[in-house]
Amino acid sequence: MKVLILLMISALSFSSYADDIFQMKIQDTDMSAYKGKTLLIVNIATRCGYTPQLEGLEKLYQSYKDKGLVILGIPSNDFGGQTPEKNEKVKEFCSLKYGVTFPLTNKAVVKGDKKEDLIAWLIKKSGSEQEIGWNFEKFLVDKSGKNVERFQSGVEPDSKDLKLAIEKKI
Repeated sequence: MKVLILLMISALSFSSYADDIFQMKIQDTDMSAYKGKTLLIVNIATRCGYTPQLEGLEKLYQSYKDKGLVILGIPSNDFGGQTPEKNEKVKEFCSLKYGVTFPLTNKAVVKGDKKEDLIAWLIKKSGSEQEIGWNFEKFLVDKSGKNVERFQSGVEPDSKDLKLAIEKKI
């Protein structure tokens, strides 16, 4: 009986999630603004060993934005306090230091019990139950807003695998 109740609670908690990403919000960002676009969603940080990936992400964005790719950066301070700045300072840092023009949300929780619903949805739709392990994990969402592919932090923005996956989805 306890197992059945737990299964019912689990099913109810995910039934509130949207069918596609375009019905969701995260912080100050309504995902419906990106309907019909291919999305690369990345949890970013300003003081991480992977932070230089921001430059590569911007190059990727410039290469594919006219074909329908949107890169959405989600700043998070969840991993070693590596994004201590307030929202405006994060955006300023990304723009001035790495030339970032792709959209950034306000800072968000991306791991643990208080993670954003959008992040939980991405994890589940990517076929994994595993939490985001570190900064700069990437989730590639197709134009339908339903299919998600996941790339670990060490996958560089200019990697062949990531570029091929994007090209298949745009």
